[in-house]
Amino acid sequence: MKPAERVKSIDLSGIRKMFDMVGENSINLALGEPDFDTPIHIREAVKEALDEGFTHYTSNMGIIELREALSHKLKNENHIEASPESIIVTTGASGALYSSTNAFIEEGDEVIIPDPGFVAYDACVKISGGKSVPAHLKDENDFRLLPEDLLELITPRTKAIIMNSPGNPTGGVLEKDDVKGLADIADDHDLILISDEIYEKIIYGKKHYSPARYSDNVITINGFSKTYAMTGFRIGYLTAPPELVEDILKVHQYTVTCATSLSQKAALAALQGPQDEVREMVSEFKRRRNMVVERLRDMGIKCNLPHGAFYVFPSIENPEKLVEKALEKDVVLVPGNSFGKYGEGHFRISYAASFHDLEKSMDRLESLDL
Repeated sequence: MKPAERVKSIDLSGIRKMFDMVGENSINLALGEPDFDTPIHIREAVKEALDEGFTHYTSNMGIIELREALSHKLKNENHIEASPESIIVTTGASGALYSSTNAFIEEGDEVIIPDPGFVAYDACVKISGGKSVPAHLKDENDFRLLPEDLLELITPRTKAIIMNSPGNPTGGVLEKDDVKGLADIADDHDLILISDEIYEKIIYGKKHYSPARYSDNVITINGFSKTYAMTGFRIGYLTAPPELVEDILKVHQYTVTCATSLSQKAALAALQGPQDEVREMVSEFKRRRNMVVERLRDMGIKCNLPHGAFYVFPSIENPEKLVEKALEKDVVLVPGNSFGKYGEGHFRISYAASFHDLEKSMDRLESLDL
């Protein structure tokens, strides 16, 4: 039986392919998953919900207590006015992305995506029948999506823009003028701006800005996986203007019904509980980042200093050969072309691994004949 053409055009994730190569003694620097445990008060909230029998369907949009807490968070932290009725709790930020693209992208529509960028952007656009248009994120611009570069890519077929700050795989962070400029473009050209803000709290020496602060043509996507080390809970959310939410809800409702009940209770505990562990985690990520960048530069590898997320995206001649050699030394990396055509000449290291493992990995890379 033949698969649909839109599915045939999608490759399996290069990140997951590398993950599948992990051996018993390998150090995995391929996966974007914090190595920290989920904070104890969040795990306790799940136990409590389980003991109370909170194991049934919830509202398609999510439990009201969580949506009210998210409304409060969005107003106070992101300067976004979002009522609980304009928030959908999703199965991770990936679920929010899938529902958003499939609600609005039609056959032949063009969607501008960051390149290098998260692998799911291109896949979700293609599944919806659309065409991805890569916006080149350049080393010399600290991998920022600049409004003036994006303007050159807009055509009569353009329907949406996807932005991601802090960014995967580069760690790039958009400045306030960048974000406002992208929001203005969305307004001027009547485009939907899908803003993936999953790494918003993992940021170093910069400030995060949400485009929904400046425009109503924005779908804001976020989640709990990275900030609270809750990847396995598969819990995220989105907010958008009411006229967009209803259509997104249709896709969400008929694909997953609702987010997992226990995960919603965990997310509520994450928002309402202490944030000390988040700050400690970010501080440790910064320490790891500094060490990894310094070690790579000492090896003669060109590497921008990332300002967010937990990735470095160095450039080198023949990164595929480096990735292959590193694998022989039991260090798992990801070649940059896994993240789009402009990822060529780069490779990604996730420093969401212990400081000790990262030091060992740098020692092993240093021993290679580069």
